[in-house]
Amino acid sequence: MNRRTFLQQSGKLGAAALAATAFPRLVKAKSKPTIKVVGTHVTLLEPIRQQAEHDLGINIEFYPGGDAEVLLKAATDPTSFDLYEQWSNSIKVLWQAKTIQSIDTSRLTYWHEINSLSKTGRISDKAKLGLGDAPCNLLFIQPDGSFSCVPTEHISFLPYVHNVDSFGYNASVIPQGIPYETESWGWLLDERWHGKVAIINSPEIGLFDLALAVRAKGLMDFKNMGNMSREEVDKLFDILIAHKRDGHFRGVWTSVPHSVELMASGEVVLESMFSPGVSALNGMGIPCIYAAPKEGYRAWHGVMCLSRACTGERQEAAYAFMNWWLSGWPGAFIARQGYYISNPQRSRPFMSQAEWEYWYEGKPATEPLQGTDGKISVRPGEVRTGGSYIKRFENIAIWNTVMDTYEYTMTKWNEFVLA
Repeated sequence: MNRRTFLQQSGKLGAAALAATAFPRLVKAKSKPTIKVVGTHVTLLEPIRQQAEHDLGINIEFYPGGDAEVLLKAATDPTSFDLYEQWSNSIKVLWQAKTIQSIDTSRLTYWHEINSLSKTGRISDKAKLGLGDAPCNLLFIQPDGSFSCVPTEHISFLPYVHNVDSFGYNASVIPQGIPYETESWGWLLDERWHGKVAIINSPEIGLFDLALAVRAKGLMDFKNMGNMSREEVDKLFDILIAHKRDGHFRGVWTSVPHSVELMASGEVVLESMFSPGVSALNGMGIPCIYAAPKEGYRAWHGVMCLSRACTGERQEAAYAFMNWWLSGWPGAFIARQGYYISNPQRSRPFMSQAEWEYWYEGKPATEPLQGTDGKISVRPGEVRTGGSYIKRFENIAIWNTVMDTYEYTMTKWNEFVLA
């Protein structure tokens, strides 16, 4: 559904007029600036690119790829991108590689609207901070070039999309569990699903899915799962590689379409998943449940980083694109694949009441709801697994993290994948 049709149907024409005037068009008399955006398939979607070009009057080129692929590209060549979109676990790598520059908050139109989750790590007073790299620990750049939660006027990334992740399972095969009570990360190592389990191929993400599973099964514990010692990493991978060689894992996936294909084909019944994959499977009529593990979620925060090589007219266009992302329409669009935005109230006028209540408030759907692909992904009466935005982010076990042993874990991860 295009923007015009949606707004007409939802009766939000006033919001549409506001959005249309929110950005100065950057078109020059003879040419438009062009920005290159490198990132993953979950946010580099064609409708987003087209809408941004229309609203901003610039050319935008998207270069989506797998996690490891795009991170390597951005960490080794700042000229390959103007903006980089991925998750907060990539920040340390890019900053240490000196391929990104700081972002000036005075140039961010909606900086004051960004909520406390991004700036303090907690969505409410009773929320768990979660182990590892909470986004606030990586956000503010200090005078010595380090990161911390102490506010400054320069940040390492624009906080925008975020979510909590877990695993998805096929409810036509696996009996549906009870959120926060019986659903457990330990299911990833349950013998009942031997040979039917897949994991994301990412050492800073899949590693924690499996560490949570190992701990849930009582096979080992960690002094600090968010920053494991080499000895803990060795013990963890001894357990995982033994399971891999025994045929427990069907394999690993490198992109959301790949994860969808694995479950749609019946090759797996349970796997690490991202919300768009779950939405796509439900749109195909496959009853994929996104678990709310009793141990807590693995959380992630999207980051938009500015290339060190981005200057002049391209930098101006890049800031316009960052501001556009928090202007309302993009947050509403991305909600339809299960993602949240850092200033949700600005997106509310671009969502129907039914959409807002389902995605943000955790209420039953009062009508069929479409995903970003235009297919019905939510049916009347369904409730989002894990409940409301607040409830989900009050239950964080760990954030996607680059540990001190990151390089060593990459070696061990490769051993696991090849075992």
